[in-house]
Amino acid sequence: MICIRNGRIHDAVQRDAYTADILIENGKIKVIGENLTIPEDCETIDATGLDVFPGFVDAHTHIGLDGYGIGYEGHDYNEMNDICSPQLRAIDGINPMDPTFTQAREAGVTCVCTGPGSANVLGGTFTAIKTVGRRVEDMIVKAEVAMKCAFGENPKRCYRDKCDSTRMSTAAILRNALASAADYKARKDAAQGDAAKMPKYDMKMEALLPVLEKKIPLKAHAHQANDFFTALRIAHEFGVNITLEHVTEGHLVPEELAEEHVPLAVGPSLTHASKFELQNKSWETPGVLASAGCDVSIITDSTVIPQQYLPLCAGMAVKAGMDPFDALKAITINPAKHIGIADRVGSLEAGKDADVVITAGCPFEVFTEVKAVLIDGKLVHSKL
Repeated sequence: MICIRNGRIHDAVQRDAYTADILIENGKIKVIGENLTIPEDCETIDATGLDVFPGFVDAHTHIGLDGYGIGYEGHDYNEMNDICSPQLRAIDGINPMDPTFTQAREAGVTCVCTGPGSANVLGGTFTAIKTVGRRVEDMIVKAEVAMKCAFGENPKRCYRDKCDSTRMSTAAILRNALASAADYKARKDAAQGDAAKMPKYDMKMEALLPVLEKKIPLKAHAHQANDFFTALRIAHEFGVNITLEHVTEGHLVPEELAEEHVPLAVGPSLTHASKFELQNKSWETPGVLASAGCDVSIITDSTVIPQQYLPLCAGMAVKAGMDPFDALKAITINPAKHIGIADRVGSLEAGKDADVVITAGCPFEVFTEVKAVLIDGKLVHSKL
């Protein structure tokens, strides 16, 4: 049992901070309140004069799949031999020993959603993991979070000389895969378990069944505004759920996106505009979308932006006009909702995982020091 005493609590639920204690038991937050009575053998962390936050959550990364210091030839986040690869699973490529996990948790990033990249029209299944552990099975919060798909320049560039050179081709490849999966599902359902009538096993089709059954959404890489609406059009056609990732031109169409009521993950913004579809990139985007009523998360797309700079990205959005409380939610509770794990992480509330960050000041500021980080109630970093 651990008690964090007398900290200034920013719980990502209430707008205003308040001073209270947090009692942690068996890896969960047991209670939050003032002047709690605790057992004599309870370990105490004195947070007087310090700020206490939920562990930061990133809804879109490639951490553990793009190895630190190994270069392009060593990465595991893009399959370059097949443009349609829904059968791939992030859990089979993640390296928990990669130094980026240490860097992440020491900066207060305690949970991430990571998975295959954006070279493929269908890239595979993302997973949600904590940023501590030696074996991926011990890190998993949710094994299957979303099915990655991609629009725009990336699949066109990577497969231009093979099978995809226009946005129309990209859309057609995705439609064909979803239609084929729907046919496969219909044949399986009609067989009613009769092995003689079942369609031949197809790993790609099996991987897409959770999408069609709305167990997981499509996770759509889209920077350009017209790509948002192609992604949404296809999702509506097949009756599947979808989240939009990157949303670089979101500030150009905030009202239209607000009408769709889909989660939006904005970023990476701390980068050069390295291709045409990034020409309208702006730090104002998350604030504009949040003000329009959208559900906004801020992302690093790690390793595009190093994972530890997630709080700094929120600070840059505040500098560009985003409400500070909206920015806090954009790296805590909103990404937790975005990836379907808000019942466990994203805010400081009784019953949730004890993922806690203690700082000496606002984490959005460059010089703020992270004093301590707890994941599942265990102290994984401390300068106290």
